[in-house]
Amino acid sequence: MKWPQPSTLLRVHPKAAVAPLGRGRWYPLLHLVWLFWMVAAPWYVEGGSRVRIGALTFFSIAIFLPLYFRAWYGDSRRIVWNTTAIALLGLAMIPVNTSWSYVIYASVLIPYCTTPRRSMAWLAALMIVFIAVATWVGFPTLVSLAAVAMCVVLSLINLVGRVNSRHDAALRLSHDEVRRLAATAERERIGRDLHDLLGHTLSLITVKSELARRLFDRDVDSARREIAEIERIARDALLQVRSAVTGIRAAGIAAELASAKLLLESSGIALDYRSDDLHLSTGTESALALCLREAVTNVQRHARATRVSIALTRDGRFAVLAIADDGRGGAKARGNGLTGIDERLLALGGRSTLQSAAGSGTRLELRVPIETARPRAALDELAA
Repeated sequence: MKWPQPSTLLRVHPKAAVAPLGRGRWYPLLHLVWLFWMVAAPWYVEGGSRVRIGALTFFSIAIFLPLYFRAWYGDSRRIVWNTTAIALLGLAMIPVNTSWSYVIYASVLIPYCTTPRRSMAWLAALMIVFIAVATWVGFPTLVSLAAVAMCVVLSLINLVGRVNSRHDAALRLSHDEVRRLAATAERERIGRDLHDLLGHTLSLITVKSELARRLFDRDVDSARREIAEIERIARDALLQVRSAVTGIRAAGIAAELASAKLLLESSGIALDYRSDDLHLSTGTESALALCLREAVTNVQRHARATRVSIALTRDGRFAVLAIADDGRGGAKARGNGLTGIDERLLALGGRSTLQSAAGSGTRLELRVPIETARPRAALDELAA
């Protein structure tokens, strides 16, 4: 069953406190279950005051709900006022209802109101006022301490979640910036390569074309030889351009390794890497790079690992790329990702081997024939 998004039921402001939660946007709604204690408290009151307390309780809930929804789903710039109103409502209801549910809701919202240090100061102030009101009402000391402990723990959980969310956002921005800088550097390299590749060739074609034009009326045979030379140079230039474009389009293992490090480290997963000095063709390296990307993405999404090791080694006439993690393992079916890896390797005459015992992590080994082609740069410098 596919759950509807809260935005289809509630109007969520783009800058709402709940926006960074993503799929957890139902989190505030689920916690409304704790209003049970507010509704149940009047039933424990004896005498004719039960009706009056019940009416005041439901009236307070009618005030609380709009404040609560605006705090989570409205503009976060107004969350301070909504949280303050909830806290005051909670303190005012303690002498009437004896339930501190509203104070708990205010406590869990405080971390979203200001900086972590200030939020702790605001929480401490709220707890001091709560203890004063609870003492005045006559709460038992253990009850007051239990309420304070609950408020502090829930507030700290939200504070840690918010700090981690900001940290993850910063890592994503760093990842995007690294990709942008890499793309910029690649464009500059392409520009230099094309200039060096075509500049001399086009200049030579221009000179020989002018020479052929001048020889055409005086020495037809020499003009023909120059035209044939121009044709040969143009064909060589075309081959060089095609080769350069193939290299540009090909994904490199070094680039994928850098991306893998950022992706895994942003998820708290350590990466170990080692490589032999191999000479891979453009097609082989591109295929292995794409397979590495798919394997690392699977580890980040599904493995629940704390450490990943990647090794590129030589075994006879084969290059072997092994990706191993210490995650939960137990992978049985080969999904679309592994099927795509197998198809790429099969096209090169290679194959993959998957070992994934439950509780023992997963090891994926990719084996392809080594083709004699251009040497690729060593990756140890990048992995250091």
